[in-house]
Order: sequence, then C-alpha cells, then structure tokens
Amino acid sequence: MDTLVLVVPSVKDGAGVWRIARGSGVLDVNSSYCYLLWFRDFARTSVVALASGGVPVGFVTGFRRPEEPDTLVVWQIAVDGGQRGRGAAGAMLDHLTARLAAGGALRFVETTISAGNAASHGLFRSFARRHGAPLVRDLLFPAEFFPDTHDAEFLYRIGPLLR
Repeated sequence: MDTLVLVVPSVKDGAGVWRIARGSGVLDVNSSYCYLLWFRDFARTSVVALASGGVPVGFVTGFRRPEEPDTLVVWQIAVDGGQRGRGAAGAMLDHLTARLAAGGALRFVETTISAGNAASHGLFRSFARRHGAPLVRDLLFPAEFFPDTHDAEFLYRIGPLLR
C-alpha cells in the first residue's frame, strides 16, 4: 500500500470524497453540497486518507449521537477503487476511533450496513475483533420502510471499546 496520510478533513476535501462515494457502487451518494457541509460541521468526527499530492483516496464520515455522546456513528466509509483491499478502511476506522478516544469518552461505534454489502460487514466484524469489543447486529430499517428500492439496513453496535 502506498503511504497514506490520515487527517481531519476540510471542506477542500469534499469534492474528492464525493467522487469516491459516487464511484463506490454501493453507497447512497449524498449531494456534493452535503460533503462540503459535513466537513465544515463534522470534520472532527471524520477522517480522510490522502495519497501523495494530497489527493483523497478514502474517507470515513461520522458524528456523535446527541443522545449518547460516547457513541460514534459511522455514516459512510469508502476507499477509492485503486486502494481497495490494502487495509485502508480498517486503518481509517482505527485512526478515527483512537483520535476520538484520546480526546474524551468514546465507548461505542455504530453503523448501518445494507444486507448485500459484504465488505462492510467484514470490516466492522474485524474492527470489533481487533478491539476486543462485543458486536450486536440488529435489523434497524426493513426494506419496506424505504419509499424507494433499498435493501434492509442492519445496525451494528460495537462496544464497549477497551481503552
């Protein structure tokens, strides 16, 4: 794997991240505006992987749950096609959770994953194993809840995380 630099994103990373999301083939792609706004308002709970030249090649967008500030919700995670399969997604997730844990209480990680996204299911199971944390998987949104065609979404709750 090329050396990647993992950083707190800025709005200038928004366009590159939008392109990665669009090219992923599995993410629900938000508007380009959304990624700019996300990196203005939720940069501290997100991470971008930069290749040489400062080009984004991966990202994690996240936020803390207002009702449970010790819980990080991972909204999206993606890696550019040329970087997949090299551990970048796991490295970004480990980096982000370590940064948040160092800055205060982080006990749980949550995410939702559609039934057919095998890569994400494997990523979060692996994260739980690496961190020695229990993982609970429950159906959050059945397919029939969506007004359009969408797979069911499963909630993964990992934690409590060990310090």
